[in-house]
Amino acid sequence: MTPTVLRLGPYRFFFYSGDRVEPPHIHVEREKFKAKYWLDQDRLRSSGGFRAHETR
Repeated sequence: MTPTVLRLGPYRFFFYSGDRVEPPHIHVEREKFKAKYWLDQDRLRSSGGFRAHETR
């Protein structure tokens, strides 16, 4: 189960409750594309398929 925090247009923001070994972060997905943002550093950790303007 992945709790959804926010849906904004085609984007879904969610987290995994078992991601305890990593710093606090949030996952974002749209269709088959996924990204991960560190919350404490306010930066993109990884991105798979998103264009640069979408990750900003």
